[in-house]
Amino acid sequence: MNAVSELHSAGVGFNGPFRGIHHLALTTDDMKSTTDFYVNVLGMPLVHAMKVPEGVGTIENRGNPAYECIRHYFFDMGNDSLWAFFEIPKGEKTQTDRDALGGMQHVAFAVSSDQFDAIQARLTAHGVDFDGPVEILPGLFSIYFYDPNEIRLEACCKLAEGTGQRVVDSVTQTKEVALEELRTLSDNADWLNGVTANLS
Repeated sequence: MNAVSELHSAGVGFNGPFRGIHHLALTTDDMKSTTDFYVNVLGMPLVHAMKVPEGVGTIENRGNPAYECIRHYFFDMGNDSLWAFFEIPKGEKTQTDRDALGGMQHVAFAVSSDQFDAIQARLTAHGVDFDGPVEILPGLFSIYFYDPNEIRLEACCKLAEGTGQRVVDSVTQTKEVALEELRTLSDNADWLNGVTANLS
């Protein structure tokens, strides 16, 4: 067990610079179908529905797209984190390439083994296709599917761990295993030791 795993099994966790995710803000041009999907298919309650106030959409350095009076909705994705959408006017933007530099390739939601079964049942009941389950790492299983905006989503779970799963522990490597890959980026020993200081 490495240092990170020891902290997590003790219930301590990494006291890093952030408490967690406040919200992820994505875009749609159809808030109705987006709301239907996240509330009725995935089961994320809608907790806030608004339009960006007039005069705010064009102010620089706000976190929103530069459009006036567009919809901005927030959904509760669990564990005190939010999933949000801005509604861009139809025809203003095109679908982006999820593999573009700086793009969002996909979002993976951590679920318990019960939730893993339930989400598959919900997707099936609503006619939403998904790939999987596939074992992406030893003991870690995932399904992949798309929302109405073609955003690729994943639900992943360590099936054997039930409800007591630790997300970071599910992927944490030993220092030596991580170094095998990191040495393909750099042979600078100070850098290698610095970025693996939390591993043992």
